[in-house]
Amino acid sequence: MQNNPKNVYFIENNRKEKDIIAELGKLGKRYNINEIIPLNTGDICVAPWVRLKCKYGCNKYGKSWCCPPETPTPEKMQAILKEYRKALLLCGVLRNGDFYKDNQRKRRIQVNTWKGTLALERRLFLAGYYKVFGLVSENCALCKTCTYPQECKFPQDRRPSVESCSIDIFQTLGNINKQFQIAQNVTAEYNCYSIILLE
Repeated sequence: MQNNPKNVYFIENNRKEKDIIAELGKLGKRYNINEIIPLNTGDICVAPWVRLKCKYGCNKYGKSWCCPPETPTPEKMQAILKEYRKALLLCGVLRNGDFYKDNQRKRRIQVNTWKGTLALERRLFLAGYYKVFGLVSENCALCKTCTYPQECKFPQDRRPSVESCSIDIFQTLGNINKQFQIAQNVTAEYNCYSIILLE
């Protein structure tokens, strides 16, 4: 399931957008975002198997406001992507020996990455991109325990993750010829990716 528009749109088509990318690059470094890649939304791959991994491989399924079934289905996400032409891929490199644990050290890393996506989203909104919307890396860790299904404590910061929206990040990276490597053990550095839908 993928958009295939006839035109490819790049964000760097004018001075304003080049300046914003440069500014975002500086801001992103505070949050371990070391590369920002302009992306055509037609290159974003949505695949139902990704949601299957959420349901049968993650203990957050059905327990978080930012995870399925609260997040868009593959069909809904496909429709949302048709509302946009441009996006930004935010690339970071992290090391987290507590990746499979549920502890404070892991939460700190997750929250920092989450807040980075939101900070860039906010900057883009203030620059005039009124449709801007961030899809974060990993699952929400803003609260130690999610209040779901009770009212969210941080509704203004609530965003779905890339994977919870059934986005196949590996195929998306392949579509733009971006090399990646899967970490082979929990102590290795690993890549994390967020997407900001732009306009």
